[in-house]
Amino acid sequence: MLVVEDEAIVCVDTADTLDQQGFVTHTALSAEEALARLRDGLRVDILFTDINLAGAMDGAALARAARELLPELIVVYTSGTVVAVTQAVAGSAFVPKPYNPERVGRMLRTMRVPSLAA
Repeated sequence: MLVVEDEAIVCVDTADTLDQQGFVTHTALSAEEALARLRDGLRVDILFTDINLAGAMDGAALARAARELLPELIVVYTSGTVVAVTQAVAGSAFVPKPYNPERVGRMLRTMRVPSLAA
């Protein structure tokens, strides 16, 4: 799983909680960093991304680009200011902030493809 969040504390807290739930997490503080890691060969089954990210690319654009690289990628968006994602990728989900990372983990388990389940 790749957690993309430009607020470092939120990113680390979310990743740590998801790690404790058995997910293998990687983090990125921007869409550009996340996309570079995916282009460099990082393989993940879930993208959990904030929509409003610092930099030129937002989470929605990241998700579209990531899906081009990994067509089976599960995408979950989050935001504290946006209530719906415009141009969301097919089959994606949305979690409003503030969220409970433990609840997010439980939700992600129901979205996972059985062959990818931990």
